[in-house]
Amino acid sequence: MDKVFVAKRVAEKLFQTEAAVDGALVEAAELMSEMLKARKDVNTSLVFADDVQVKMMEAMKALSEARTAMVAVHGELNEAKLRLGIRTKMNGMDKPAEGVSREQTTMREAI
Repeated sequence: MDKVFVAKRVAEKLFQTEAAVDGALVEAAELMSEMLKARKDVNTSLVFADDVQVKMMEAMKALSEARTAMVAVHGELNEAKLRLGIRTKMNGMDKPAEGVSREQTTMREAI
């Protein structure tokens, strides 16, 4: 199989994984916000469910570390791509032109 198509397949999974980690971090932050609002709405003291908030912050820290690890994975995969002699972009930061899919953009860059 052509190296460019293999790299494209890996890049798509990379983008999906990065988005999933970011999405999980967003959801966790929103949950923390809701928990803090809920405590205030039911008029409980600051010590109520403090252990839950500590655990939530630990979970958010783990998600943040996962995000940092994914950034490192992205960089390492980019280096691997270059070592294989593939010069297409894999950063996911370039938006395709209006009406052009990511696949079409990737294929155009591969040519």
